Amino acid sequence: MAAKKAQDNKSPEEFEIRLSGSGGQGLQLSAKIFARAFSDEGKFVAQSQSYEPTSRGGLSRSDLVVGQGEPDYPLATKVDFMLILDQLAVKKKDTAIGDGALVIIDTRLVTDPPKGNFRVLALPLSDTAIGLGNPRVANIVALGAMVGEGNLCSLKVMETAIRQCVPKKFTDLNIAAFQEGLKLVSEKST
Repeated sequence: MAAKKAQDNKSPEEFEIRLSGSGGQGLQLSAKIFARAFSDEGKFVAQSQSYEPTSRGGLSRSDLVVGQGEPDYPLATKVDFMLILDQLAVKKKDTAIGDGALVIIDTRLVTDPPKGNFRVLALPLSDTAIGLGNPRVANIVALGAMVGEGNLCSLKVMETAIRQCVPKKFTDLNIAAFQEGLKLVSEKST
């Protein structure tokens, strides 16, 4: 599957993803799951991450550059898909967000979204995770929303990647969280 939007300066098969929020929100795990899914579909993936030295609460970010061939540059420069799980990660004039990008934000934790020539989709990611009984799966709810809205990869491959990357005792919860994220975007578009 190809993503719905690729920037003009990239080949149509290449796209960039940024997952951002605060430490402890599972963003590095989310990037690992995405990388596994894309790799399993035969795509090349470059992943980078940055985070503040605090284990919880500091700024955390993970970027992926995905393509049919090896990426020309391994770091994200114009993001096509962005997830923001915490206000801490919002920059008023974020020049890394490409024109026409899809930016998904958590309505509970992001009260002042970035502004620019891109689409912001505000979803109750944390509230959905809380409804599932564990606020720590908001990142997986977000993966479902990103895959559902952005057509980033096949659902089957993504569910397989989740099963491979999360501890076995949390597999069912994480699959349910992913499916709830898919529902959020399908309900939003109807």
